[in-house]
Amino acid sequence: MFYRPADGHGLPHNPFNALVSPRPIGWISTRGADGSENLAPYSFFNAVAYVPPQVMFATTGSKPDREGGKDSLANIRETGVFCVNVVSKALFLAMNTSSGPWPKEVDEFRLAGLERTDCETIACSRVLEAPAGLECRVTQIVPLAGRDNTMVIGEVTGIHLRDDCLVEGRFAYERFTPVGRLGYRDYAYVDDPFELARPGED
Repeated sequence: MFYRPADGHGLPHNPFNALVSPRPIGWISTRGADGSENLAPYSFFNAVAYVPPQVMFATTGSKPDREGGKDSLANIRETGVFCVNVVSKALFLAMNTSSGPWPKEVDEFRLAGLERTDCETIACSRVLEAPAGLECRVTQIVPLAGRDNTMVIGEVTGIHLRDDCLVEGRFAYERFTPVGRLGYRDYAYVDDPFELARPGED
């Protein structure tokens, strides 16, 4: 099969959703200038550089009560900061709860039954139970082609690692079981990691 996206695919579901998988989930917490808080997952997310450490996520679409984007983007435009919370198997259902199209006044931390705590380097809350949290200051907000498509790039200014997820100096996936987005309504647990050295590495 071959198709040009501009012409449509003719399938009951958009295959593009499933082609780049598994994708890590950026569970983004933000705080607005008025102190209101938001928590929402984004599967267009990744780390993009080591030094300084940087991450990106992209938001697509808009909400009836937010012109030109979603709550996360609106808060980030106001404050310039956000936190990425790593999603574990234990937090998967809470993450899904926070993904709903809730009105901007809804606090997803409370809705999903999550405990919050303050970040150290930015004025924002993070998910206390998360295996890791990446505190970020925005470096770029990039409009993308299409309606209400926006990429946010942030420099990581602080990193929280849950103590029980550190084993012999390594961040241990098996201690929390990462969750990835496959596409459609499909997800996967990363529960069988393996090690592979690159050519020339010791």
